[in-house]
Amino acid sequence: MALLDAGGRGALVDPDDAARAVVSQGVDVAEALREPARSAARRLVASGAAEIVVGGRVVDPSRARGRIALRRTTR
Repeated sequence: MALLDAGGRGALVDPDDAARAVVSQGVDVAEALREPARSAARRLVASGAAEIVVGGRVVDPSRARGRIALRRTTR
């Protein structure tokens, strides 16, 4: 959420970037955190705090494939 807040209204954050933001050990550790970061993104969607965007369109988290982005809900 801090990354979303830092980006301002309508900001998009890639969960991979969020994983990299919490580690300084290198790419291997960030890759290990990829799925936990995506899981956290799904929890934020479930709580109503954010939505997952693929190709500029909001998608259901269970159907999101490939590179995703997270943004605060506008509701």
